[in-house]
Amino acid sequence: MDRKNHLDAQAMILMLVLCMAWGLQQVAIKVAMSGVSPVWQAGLRSIGATLLVWAWAAHKGIRLFERDGTLFPGLLSAALFAGEFAFIYWGLGYTSASRGVVFLYTAPFMVAFGAHCFLPGERLRPMQWLGLAFAFAGILAAFGESLGMPTRRQLLGDGMLFLGAVLWAATTLVIKSSRLSKVNPAKTLFYQLAGSALALPCVALALGEPGVIALTPLTLLSIAYQTALIAFASYLAWFWLLTHYPAGRLAAFSFLTPLFGVLAGALLLGEHVGPVLAAALGLVVFGIWLVNRPPRRGSL
Repeated sequence: MDRKNHLDAQAMILMLVLCMAWGLQQVAIKVAMSGVSPVWQAGLRSIGATLLVWAWAAHKGIRLFERDGTLFPGLLSAALFAGEFAFIYWGLGYTSASRGVVFLYTAPFMVAFGAHCFLPGERLRPMQWLGLAFAFAGILAAFGESLGMPTRRQLLGDGMLFLGAVLWAATTLVIKSSRLSKVNPAKTLFYQLAGSALALPCVALALGEPGVIALTPLTLLSIAYQTALIAFASYLAWFWLLTHYPAGRLAAFSFLTPLFGVLAGALLLGEHVGPVLAAALGLVVFGIWLVNRPPRRGSL
């Protein structure tokens, strides 16, 4: 399998498209909340996407159930994946989305640190760490106003979002450091979707969520978007990228996702966008450039 130590144009364009799609997902979740409660949304999309991956694998002749040494890391990544989304959706019930973004997007630092320590060939230079700091500063510029004195309830939600970030990073590192990095991305995705399809509905029941409240055409369209384009197509592309490119450099692009979410909310939901968003976007783009620019001879 062809593995590269830098991001080429193909990877950058694909990551940009993925971040746009993930940002639009934030709007899709909000739209569907009036018809389906949050963790149930995550569970339903995992169930639907599991069937899509199964059909895709059958069409492409990809063997999902052969013995190849991926069972343990596959089950581990599935548990981490399900826990990640359970904490994210559960935590958003206790804290605001704007606060949650700040804690959730500590994950790229954890991915970069884990890759730096445990993945040969993925060590970051000091200038690249500075780039991650600039990108995170962009997130703080866009969402930092919400970080006032928190209530006890908000602190609980913030903690859940941080745990979601830990599990997000752990999932990425398990995939990169195990045999999952050597198998077809469809199998890696199948492990995670099938595991979360079993776990998330149970979590939703344990949380006492009402589940499906009302199915309007807009709600159904939102669930279909989350299922087919996000959980199936975009995650399949993401896992393909993880098998070919450095995790830390890919993770830097994810800082664009919440900013694209704000833009999508402004365009589709009429939410207010202030001039600070332009400054935040500039910081994130500059940070991504620092992380991914080729090193100069003798530079840090």
